[in-house]
Amino acid sequence: MAEQKSSYDYEDLLACGRGELFGPGNAQLPLPPMLMFDRVTEISEDGGEHGKGHIRAEFDIREDLWFFPCHFQGDPVMPGCLGLDALWQMTGFYLGWLGEPGKGRAISTGEVKFTGQITPATTLVEYGVDFRRVMRGKLVLGIANGWVKADGETVFNAQDLRVALFQ
Repeated sequence: MAEQKSSYDYEDLLACGRGELFGPGNAQLPLPPMLMFDRVTEISEDGGEHGKGHIRAEFDIREDLWFFPCHFQGDPVMPGCLGLDALWQMTGFYLGWLGEPGKGRAISTGEVKFTGQITPATTLVEYGVDFRRVMRGKLVLGIANGWVKADGETVFNAQDLRVALFQ
């Protein structure tokens, strides 16, 4: 496994998507265009809302992103499910970063509440995932809460994100 760092740039994330960061058969991020963040700005086994670890990431918004022309024509907005997927992606990345083996899969989420939107006028999306529990036995499971901000304003929250690693 690669050195455990406290932040990762875009090239690191692409290496993770190719299966090179955490080793063959272990957690991978999706490759573009489904990779929903450009960098991990902070990752730690402590801190966060519950003191059990956290991860922060950022996504630079550009007018030419693939989803704007089709969602919706004449009224472009980033699909909320892509923001939710980013939170799941970050949760799985965290489990791989911990050194846990297996392929990541989103399991579920609890309540998701939208309070704003991400449009081509947005410049920066920030994501945060705060872990409530990490099970590291036969079952590797991350349980966390997450948030999404557009240019510093919270646009949605997700409670009870769950991602597991499978052999």
